[in-house]
Amino acid sequence: MKAIYIPQLAQAHERTQTIEFKENLKGIETLTPVQGSLKVTHQGNYLEVSAQADTIVTLSCHRCLQQFNHRLSVAASELIWLADSEDGSGTLPFDQDLSVDDLVESLPPNGSFEPTAWLYEQLCLAIPQKQLCDQQCTGIEVSDAILNPGIDRRWASLESLKGQLPS
Repeated sequence: MKAIYIPQLAQAHERTQTIEFKENLKGIETLTPVQGSLKVTHQGNYLEVSAQADTIVTLSCHRCLQQFNHRLSVAASELIWLADSEDGSGTLPFDQDLSVDDLVESLPPNGSFEPTAWLYEQLCLAIPQKQLCDQQCTGIEVSDAILNPGIDRRWASLESLKGQLPS
């Protein structure tokens, strides 16, 4: 998807651009192309961005380590303020307290909006934190041989020496 130049979006019909897509996104491995639609509307001093997207990803179960396929569906919307940063650096200071206004996403009014990067972020946020192949997954089977191993032959000399020492 191409970047959307914000001043050009302000001149578009109804100040809106809708993008239908079906493509693989760089940085996220999927079994099927990410498909859906993305709508960007210029509202004067902010952009209203919304998207519907679907794909299938392969995840690893956190209990049994088996891989499984998971349908990833995103229905996201966000307001992105159009404002120039005061210092131009675009970074937040780490040595002072921040207000809620500092934590709002913003773009310069004469800049561009990257729909691919925004969609990538929304998909990454939609990946479940607790990845289970099944709610009743019992995890990895552990045998008694692993829980109670015999004496390792390499330590046998120390084991015999242990018996000779006073308690």
